[in-house]
Amino acid sequence: MSYVYQTQGTCSKQITIELDDNIIKKVEFLGGCNGNLNGISSLVVGMPIEQVIERFAGTTCGPRSTSCPDQLAIALKEAYEASKTK
Repeated sequence: MSYVYQTQGTCSKQITIELDDNIIKKVEFLGGCNGNLNGISSLVVGMPIEQVIERFAGTTCGPRSTSCPDQLAIALKEAYEASKTK
């Protein structure tokens, strides 16, 4: 299943996620800090979404109340919920 999430409050503008049940198959960020986001994307491939959500949720970036990892956690929650309704 592929899911596209429009980020809020971050330099990245969009996250595309591919899931196989609750396992992350691919993550792509549009915009943001290319090196860091490519690293995050590589690290989470093959992981269960619950583990990534637990680690990334609530992470902030400087004075912002969110971050790209936090937005990924939100996107994963939404993607998983959307996958259960299909």
